[in-house]
Amino acid sequence: MIDKNYLKIGFNFLLCLIILSCSPNIETAPKGMVWIPGGTFYQGALESDSYAMNHEKPRHEVKVNGFFMDITEVTNKEFKKFIDQTNYITVAERKVDWEEIKTQLPENTTKPHDSILQPGSLVFKKTKTPLKNLNDFFQWWKWKIGASWLNVTGENDNYDNVSENLPVVHVSYIDALAYCEWAGKRLPTEAEWEYAARANNKNYIYTWGNNVENLHLKANTWDGEFPVNNSLKDGFERRSPVKSFPANSFGLYGMAGNVWEWTSDWYNVNYYNDLSKNKGVCDNPGGPLRAYNPNNIYIEEKVIKGGSFLCNQSYCNSYRISAKMGSSTDSSLEHLGFRAVLIPK
Repeated sequence: MIDKNYLKIGFNFLLCLIILSCSPNIETAPKGMVWIPGGTFYQGALESDSYAMNHEKPRHEVKVNGFFMDITEVTNKEFKKFIDQTNYITVAERKVDWEEIKTQLPENTTKPHDSILQPGSLVFKKTKTPLKNLNDFFQWWKWKIGASWLNVTGENDNYDNVSENLPVVHVSYIDALAYCEWAGKRLPTEAEWEYAARANNKNYIYTWGNNVENLHLKANTWDGEFPVNNSLKDGFERRSPVKSFPANSFGLYGMAGNVWEWTSDWYNVNYYNDLSKNKGVCDNPGGPLRAYNPNNIYIEEKVIKGGSFLCNQSYCNSYRISAKMGSSTDSSLEHLGFRAVLIPK
């Protein structure tokens, strides 16, 4: 007679084999990616987060299926491979189309002089004196003709080996989609991005915990008085090479600071409120059906996450996991990049 315990052991062993054969293995992750196991979490700001903004609330439970994610932001080196193979021209390098631009502006907006309507992007500039009002970001942003992913400051930068491991910037949402299509990937949803950044640490404000005292050891942010003086306490004036700071417990680098990252969700200030009205867990939410920002009604924006080297406690403090902003799909900036995800077949 067969011992029932042996039958039970044999059944459990067979069950494990079936599960393993059906589940992606971290060892099979594509080069430069890591497996993010699915699960549930609470998306949005913790009640204890005194810096949380209204669009980060209320917290709501979300389920996310597993996926592969780029370990770092897409680098200059990786983006150059895409450009070399496709001859793609980024939005910042294209001829400006006034007819397209004016659809995003108030009616009867006067057309600027042709000398201004030239390809370019937004670059950061320090101010000479401290600012009393940090609500007007045009005080430290400048439209620079000629600025692009290959010419970050617009001052005829040269692409060389030193810059290869820096995250690519001056990349619009449109450009990021083109790269993802070429790579056979896609942009993460906001929920996927936040779940990956949180890495199952459900009560963390930051990717490393709740202590911000050693911020300079954890992320590339603005140290000093913004936007006048950067003390370089973290070792970097602007972008830092990927993997310059510790990874989170999922093995992802740069989920806080350095450069903002595109997600696929429309930016809608009412979205979390709408989600919270639904009973139960939100299953793999893909974002709102439309964009809505009462402060920017003429432009449709996508959610960006993670903060950048410009984030400072006195300004945006967006190196927090739940922090987010909106950016128009054709916008490119010196502190905005992306990383991609891949859903297993």
